[in-house]
Amino acid sequence: MTDLPFYLIAFAVVLGVLIIVHELGHYFAARWCGVKVLRFSIGFGPVLWQKKMGRDATEWAVSAFPLGGYVKMLDEREAEVPSAELHRAFNRQGVGKRSLIVAAGPLANFALAILLYWAVFIYGTNELLPVLGTPPEGSPAAAAAIRNGEQVRQADGMVVSTWDELRWLLLQKAVDQESVSLELINERGEIAVRRLDLRAAGEQGWEGDALERLGIRFYRPDMPPLIGEVVAGSPGARAGLLRGDRVVSVDGLPVGLWLDFVAKVRESAGKSLRLEILRDEAELLLEVRPDAVEERGRTVGKIGVAVMDMPGGRRELRTFVRHDFFAAGQLALAETWNKSVFSIVMMGKMLVGEVSLKTLSGPVTIADYAGQSARLGLDYYLRFMALVSISLGVLNLLPIPVLDGGHLLYHMLEVVRRRPLSERSMEIGQQIGMAILFALMAFAFFNDISRLLNG
Repeated sequence: MTDLPFYLIAFAVVLGVLIIVHELGHYFAARWCGVKVLRFSIGFGPVLWQKKMGRDATEWAVSAFPLGGYVKMLDEREAEVPSAELHRAFNRQGVGKRSLIVAAGPLANFALAILLYWAVFIYGTNELLPVLGTPPEGSPAAAAAIRNGEQVRQADGMVVSTWDELRWLLLQKAVDQESVSLELINERGEIAVRRLDLRAAGEQGWEGDALERLGIRFYRPDMPPLIGEVVAGSPGARAGLLRGDRVVSVDGLPVGLWLDFVAKVRESAGKSLRLEILRDEAELLLEVRPDAVEERGRTVGKIGVAVMDMPGGRRELRTFVRHDFFAAGQLALAETWNKSVFSIVMMGKMLVGEVSLKTLSGPVTIADYAGQSARLGLDYYLRFMALVSISLGVLNLLPIPVLDGGHLLYHMLEVVRRRPLSERSMEIGQQIGMAILFALMAFAFFNDISRLLNG
């Protein structure tokens, strides 16, 4: 709970920036097209603050409900317009200008994503190398004979340089193909090609961690269960653990690797564990009760000890990636395009039932991810903001009345019919759009609450 203010601030910054950018897109497009803007509001509902500014005395406002915003323009359909200003009314503009004003909001979100990615790629980031860990038994990765410490060089002939690239490539390929060819290299320099079955990624309608279902995990060294540092006053210190102790078993179950010991401790928060220890060739029995610690929304056990460093036990697992101005711009465009297309594909699969509605996320989940990414560093936070900006842009272009895409649909029908839709038709469309939007919001909130309850 101590992280709550930090997470809320991180979420508020993301939400505020994306809403402002989106509405500024509409605002500047309207001004460029000669349409008078009456109000620019961040949020909906009762106005909390407002001030008139500019040649047209536009009301700049902050409203009570912050999950969105709007730009109110001069329009005969909403109020009477003086004859001297009819040429500045939105409804009097040609269909091309109206479409540009409507589309400018989502386009501004895509432009923001490009700029954010561009900045991150120029600034440079410390990236994890695509080094694989031991896969769980029975997983597709285990069936492909993937070994701990193997590094991915290529996926279906595409060069893979970082863990993030590997994750993204596997997700993309899992959407429309059954398997992928991975070229791997181990620590001895031996190269192997393995075929990874991707069908398990979408077995649960893409809910949860698709890579975990494939058995793709990050590398963890096979370190022996030797105690290194012991934090003073920790549960480990109180239990009598000393540097150099070797953990033989936990509650009677043999421990072969340090990671096995860590896993048992983490799942035993607040519960006593019986440790069999080998110290100077003598066997000892100790009892330790791991402290319960909150970590990323979960309660885990910790005893305040670290593994002993072994000669050659460390391996370089990170690489610094930075691009020049033009290369970064090209990558930013490609990143924004690929993630936009992927979002559309996943929405299409959701529509036909191939992707579960449980994958929808609401403000609680977004706030959680905003806080987590901010904790990891500015580059992660900016990438997260870019991703949400893309999602907002794609969502608003869906052909649902109420959203920008719904208005663009009206304009397309107007071009085909050579006359605008009737007021009654648009009213019905708005009602249908509101129903769809509220249903999606209800699913998103329900999913948020379910995730909270399930940890």
